[in-house]
Amino acid sequence: MPSISARDYDSQPARRVAFLGLGVMGFPMAGHLAAAGHAVTVYNRTFSKAEDWVREFGGKAARTPREAAQEAEIVFCCVGNDDDLRSVVLGDEGALAGMKAGTIFVDHTTASAEVARELYAQAAGKEVGFVDAPVSGGQAGAVNGVLTVMCGGEQAHFDAIRPLALHFAQAVTLLGEPGSGQLCKMVNQICIAGLVQGLSEAIAFGKAAGLDMSQVLKVVSKGAAQSWQMENRGVTMVEGKFDFGFAVDWMRKDLGLVLDEARRNGARVPVTALVDQFYADVQKMGGNRWDTSSLIKRLG
Repeated sequence: MPSISARDYDSQPARRVAFLGLGVMGFPMAGHLAAAGHAVTVYNRTFSKAEDWVREFGGKAARTPREAAQEAEIVFCCVGNDDDLRSVVLGDEGALAGMKAGTIFVDHTTASAEVARELYAQAAGKEVGFVDAPVSGGQAGAVNGVLTVMCGGEQAHFDAIRPLALHFAQAVTLLGEPGSGQLCKMVNQICIAGLVQGLSEAIAFGKAAGLDMSQVLKVVSKGAAQSWQMENRGVTMVEGKFDFGFAVDWMRKDLGLVLDEARRNGARVPVTALVDQFYADVQKMGGNRWDTSSLIKRLG
């Protein structure tokens, strides 16, 4: 992992923070907070991972979310899904059990808007703030500190956490009431699903036509078809490389959230539903951990 260096954001004072979940995103995100001079206590379900983090960045490792949160002014979290999130927030050993009135919980998990609203209400009952704040930018964005953070919650809570989130992000935006951050992340994933499928078909078509697709992508990327996916995944798709990036299993989880929410709000997302099934095909091919750009594998 590239080294993480401290950055100055208006000379923000050091804060006592906790970070729950040290996966490919949480590990470097927590590292940026420590590098910026904040006192960080980490928790991870596999304790050895928390010990590894402490060896690299300093700070402290806690055995439970409650222990991690007890002295924290702000608790950050990045875990797998709704159930994982509830398991670290609720219950006798959950973070809320250890948090004091006036502190804030910031959830970077990509989860449902429903669980965000649920946990906001639970936190409010303890006079604890809650901001749902899913991120976009992938592992590289987390390591390099250039994530995009989409937030839902109260303005005062957002204003308090934004300077700290900017240690691992290039943009941190409040979009509305609790759950709005999660809904924005769903919009993001809908866009990506369509873009990757379109790019897959374009590359497959070009190959079938006998074109040099590396050259074609250089040309096309200078015009109206340009996208982050084309710039960052086009060449690797041509080369058949998928052992990096955002995994298919994670994308299917995210698209499941989209489809559930669409059923609730009445939105029509036929292309998203179709691409979700295409990703199911990739899973059947053994591509559960391939990058999402592996959609092209279905096309031969």
